[in-house]
Amino acid sequence: MRSAISHSSATPDPTERDLTAALVVGHPGHELLVHGWLEETRPLVFVLTDGSGRSDQSRLASTTKILDQTGACAGGIYGRLTDAAAYGALLNHDFDLFRDLARELCEAFVTNDIDCVAGDALEGYNPMHDVCRLLINAAVTAAQRLRGREVRNFDFSLIGQVGSHEPHEDGICHRLDDQAFARKMEAANGYAELAGEVGAAQARTTADDLKVECLRPVVPGVSDYDCDQAPFYESYGERQVTAGHYQTVVRYREHLAPLATALSALA
Repeated sequence: MRSAISHSSATPDPTERDLTAALVVGHPGHELLVHGWLEETRPLVFVLTDGSGRSDQSRLASTTKILDQTGACAGGIYGRLTDAAAYGALLNHDFDLFRDLARELCEAFVTNDIDCVAGDALEGYNPMHDVCRLLINAAVTAAQRLRGREVRNFDFSLIGQVGSHEPHEDGICHRLDDQAFARKMEAANGYAELAGEVGAAQARTTADDLKVECLRPVVPGVSDYDCDQAPFYESYGERQVTAGHYQTVVRYREHLAPLATALSALA
């Protein structure tokens, strides 16, 4: 893999043209962050939830439009859960549901001969983003064991952490050309359900940063999920409970850490 930033248009790089890739994200809309990579690799795309949040309105249709435009296609898990159902399963320790999802992802990786998987990073920002990463790591580890060869595993930042736009050794990093960037921003600005998030992202970063897409290599270790301090989603959840939106806070030690252990046993 190349660590230097390469320039990218819609034409696949010769070193990646033969990759059979998959993208696995927690919510619809995350694919916008790697829109150029989506155009180049045309991956099989898995989306855990429908992105409905508290609105009960799915945003899958907007993601489907992007997949159609880029030539990517939906996998078997595509908005399988409402956000409410996903968080309910997490709060109730219904880990069988998540184990089944990991098994299904593994089977899809093996059946479709997937060489490269990209998805949400562990950032302690949103619990479902972290759940997604735990599922990816478990599925990749199991698929590698079944196939007897490597499945490359990458993540990308959803909150623009420092260093998220820097090349990583054995990573994939592209700087989109003007045409590819224009298509990315057209897709982002056309995603009506994420208008607020897209506007905030454009306000806090530069166009130059938005042109760079970096996938960082992950060494799967689904039990290696440790937070030295309370993650952001706990304090955010506390505010939501106080406001009356939710009844219970999703917590790392009570909910995410046990799930990581359960998925580690599966992998």
